Formats: sequence, C-alpha cells, structure tokens
Amino acid sequence: MSGHSKWATTKHKKAAIDAKRGKLFAKLIKNIEVAAKMGGGDPAGNPTLFDAIQKAKKSSVPNDNIDRAVKRGSGAEAGGAEYSTIMYEVYGPQGVALLVECLTDNKNRAAMEVRTAVTRNGGTMADPGSVSRLFNRKGVVVVPKSHEGKEVSEDDVLEATLDAGAEEVNDLGESFQVVSEASDVVAVRTALQAAGIEYDSADVEFVATMDIPVTDPAAAAKVFKLVDAVDDLDDVQNVFSNADVPDDVLESIDA
Repeated sequence: MSGHSKWATTKHKKAAIDAKRGKLFAKLIKNIEVAAKMGGGDPAGNPTLFDAIQKAKKSSVPNDNIDRAVKRGSGAEAGGAEYSTIMYEVYGPQGVALLVECLTDNKNRAAMEVRTAVTRNGGTMADPGSVSRLFNRKGVVVVPKSHEGKEVSEDDVLEATLDAGAEEVNDLGESFQVVSEASDVVAVRTALQAAGIEYDSADVEFVATMDIPVTDPAAAAKVFKLVDAVDDLDDVQNVFSNADVPDDVLESIDA
C-alpha cells in the first residue's frame, strides 16, 4: 500500500468526522458555486459541477442547499461570491511537505489565517515551487468495496477503468482508490457508472511523487495536528501531504 493511499485513508476518516460536525457542508457548497460559475449551471454539460453535486449528495447536503448554490454560481440567483483559488506551500514536522488549497473571497484573510495556523502548529511556510514540485495533479476516484449489499473486487474496478485511463488501484481498507491522469477523471468515473459500480468521490488532487516515512507516533501526531489546524480554516478546501504513516502508527494515534 503506497504512502498516498495511507494518507487517503486518514483523509477519508477525517472527512467522516468533519461531516458529522457539519464542517464539510460549507466546503462542498463552495465547490458547487465555483463549478457553476466556471462551466454553467447544467450538470449534464459541466462534468466538474456534476461531480461536485454528487459529492455533496453523498455527504448528505440537502438538495435545497445544492440547488441554491448552483443558482448563485450560475448567476440565476443573487448572492454569489467571487472566489479565487490559492495554493500555499508548507513544511511540517519530519520534513513532511503540505500543499494547502484555498478557495477564498478574501486573499489577505486566507494568507493571514494559513500562516498563523502553520506557525502555531510546528510548520513553516515554504518558498513557491519548493513543495509543489513534489506533487503531480492526478484524477482520484474512490470506490466503496460494498454498496447496498453488492461487493466489488479490485479486479472489477480494474476491468471497468483500465481502458478509461486508470493507472493504479490502491486498497484503502473499506474502499478502492483509482488514480489516473487529471484529464481522465471524468472518463474513469463514467466507466464505473457504465459498469454499474458505485463511487464515493471523483476529484482532481495533488498526489505526492515521493513519500516521507513518519514512523514515530509523536512526530505523526504533530503532523496531523498541523494538518487539522490548517484544514479547519474556512477558506481551506484541501490539504495534500507526502506523509507516509504506517498502519500501526495510525492505529496508535487513533487509540
């Protein structure tokens, strides 16, 4: 299991916790607004919007909230904000690299809040390009192993997605992660749908090209403390890391 798949497992667990706290809703709604603004309010002709809506629905965001976000983003309803995407590059404990993706209507506020959270939690802001060169943009589709009593195997996922551009399938424990080129994520998602295979999310993410092993539980706890502090900021949409934390260390932290 690659370091990225371990990191994805941890992110998946955190996403479930965030959903319970309601933290995830605002981020998902913001994604829908931006997707509608960039590509129009019709999901049939806007794959980014389609995936943003699907992800929101799978996280139990109410349909009314989704519809209003689409209308605000497409201009059919007043109240849409002007969002900008900003990437911040960070070094954490043990030399771990973080890419922090913000979607904000106030760049100064986002910069100040990210910098404060990083410095207060054992990290340092990195020079532009020093961290981003360690990551590649990839399409990432997460497929549950079991859905409504139907079991899916790794071979099922591979067979459905290989011709659509899948490069690798990682086992995340309760789900599979299909990695492709960023431009192939829609084709992979569509191929899964055609094969009758349910998926949890389809996103373009930053995947580390080289992992940093973090085998000391205390150091790993510091990494996750930094990630949590940054990820909890309202303007932060995603945090990507090259931390490779072994399963036994993850379990000891969870305990």
